[in-house]
Amino acid sequence: MGDEIYERDIKARVEADHHGEFVSIDVDSGTWAISDDLLTAAKRLREQSPDAIDVWSVRVGHRALHRFGGLPLRSPE
Repeated sequence: MGDEIYERDIKARVEADHHGEFVSIDVDSGTWAISDDLLTAAKRLREQSPDAIDVWSVRVGHRALHRFGGLPLRSPE
């Protein structure tokens, strides 16, 4: 569900200017927050939606939140 919300509502708004930053999404409401730090993104989301239970996070321009090897989807500019 978080993937769908990100692809449908958020990706186009953040992809160009926020590569590598983290988005945390309240799956129930669709509310989201962004930051260059995962914990800060989650904290900002909790400030907006204190009752959020199902929180999903993604890193803009990446397939996963963190990587252990390999290359990002897009090379840094």
